[in-house]
Amino acid sequence: MTFTAEVRQIVGDEHCLEGPDLDPRYAQDLWGSDRVGDPRLVVRPADTRQVSQLLRLCSAHGRPVVPQGGMTGLVSGGVPGPDEVVLSLERMNTIEELDPTTRTMTVQAGCTLAQVQDLAAEHGLMFPLDVAPRATATIGGNVATNAGGLRVLLYGMMRDLVLGVEAVLADGTVIDGLHKLVKNNAGYDLKHLFIGTEGTLGVVTRATLRLSPAPTTRYAAMCGLPGLDAARELLHRLQSGLPGMISAYEAMWDSAYEVLLPLADEMVLPLKGSYPMYVLVECSGVDAERDFERFSAALAGSGDIVSESVLARTPQEVGALWAVRERIPKEVLKMQPLFGFDLSLPAARLARYLQEIQEELRSHWAAVRLIVFGHLGDGNVHIAVVTGESTRQRKSQVEEIVYRAIARHEGSISAEHGIGFEKLPYLGYSRKPTEIALMRLLKQTLDAGNILNPGRVLPVQPDGGRS
Repeated sequence: MTFTAEVRQIVGDEHCLEGPDLDPRYAQDLWGSDRVGDPRLVVRPADTRQVSQLLRLCSAHGRPVVPQGGMTGLVSGGVPGPDEVVLSLERMNTIEELDPTTRTMTVQAGCTLAQVQDLAAEHGLMFPLDVAPRATATIGGNVATNAGGLRVLLYGMMRDLVLGVEAVLADGTVIDGLHKLVKNNAGYDLKHLFIGTEGTLGVVTRATLRLSPAPTTRYAAMCGLPGLDAARELLHRLQSGLPGMISAYEAMWDSAYEVLLPLADEMVLPLKGSYPMYVLVECSGVDAERDFERFSAALAGSGDIVSESVLARTPQEVGALWAVRERIPKEVLKMQPLFGFDLSLPAARLARYLQEIQEELRSHWAAVRLIVFGHLGDGNVHIAVVTGESTRQRKSQVEEIVYRAIARHEGSISAEHGIGFEKLPYLGYSRKPTEIALMRLLKQTLDAGNILNPGRVLPVQPDGGRS
């Protein structure tokens, strides 16, 4: 019996897709990237048992496997080669339980973030992770990449929102680590082998998520500021004056806000003036009578550093301010060719870092533009570099400049999207040799045959090996 025939026995003919003309959604990240895959075999298991059987089969045949969720990543980690089996978890999309007593939800890996958010809201709860492609991004992918998003400032990253994980190892062994306990110090916390490891150590099949009480008030403000120092100072003041209420703090440098100016007839731009820095701050709470007054008073008390502000009180007004922030990536992506970066830096180093890379990039491309925006509250910035050239041939040169400076300033080359293929050559700028050696040891121990997402995350060894 052929390998494909054995696969068909496990999942059924209709869920074993073959050929050179498979749906493009299996071939490339949703946002597009330089790497376009060549999927020839896509397998869609229905449950954990089938995932286990498939991995056991692939391990026995030495067939590499690429797990896929919603393909909303930015580092091509799920982009397959022609000899790699695509393991799509799209059918495993059931929410198995919402437990209001423990405020947990147990879900299959193929559930979308929007599914989870919507069901939590129906019960007066919230799942605070929030990323723009929420209708497409899956929980399994969020776990595998340790997703961040818009509200890390108050609620943390995916790692902080997962209580337990079920995962399948390369040899088909099922690790059932699902539980609803906030405190569980019974030995190693094995879920961390699978959170943020991009499917290289095991395939996440189910997760128990930690929910929070839904705030009953939500307000926002857009502020124009004289610079980065003022933006950081405003954040500290608001957090001190409104402890536990500042749920998002998004920054837009003037270079990012300016991409919206041509859209003035299409969308409302809230501020009249032009400023070096803009921030969108969100305040959440439970006191409908006092929260808005407290929020507005806190902003008014920072009039010495806020040049202009607009407050949003109704859900429609809040949504309109968020629409401004969320429109920026869409407009930036039109400026092709561009080179996008997702970075994390200590707050005190950010200004100097941006100045250094701009100067170095300008020495090679006189017309270079840096479009900067991001989650300033947690030190994560997104940088789009537009060199002015019409080609991407010098991509590696741009990346080397940006990532080498990250190492000097003790930052991370990946704040929330992982390593995948795209950042593979630069891992050493954020991780020490001993750390990478330990990563290799874990990979060799849990996936000796190197079948799970081979070639992703870990850089090539000097002898040419990738495991």
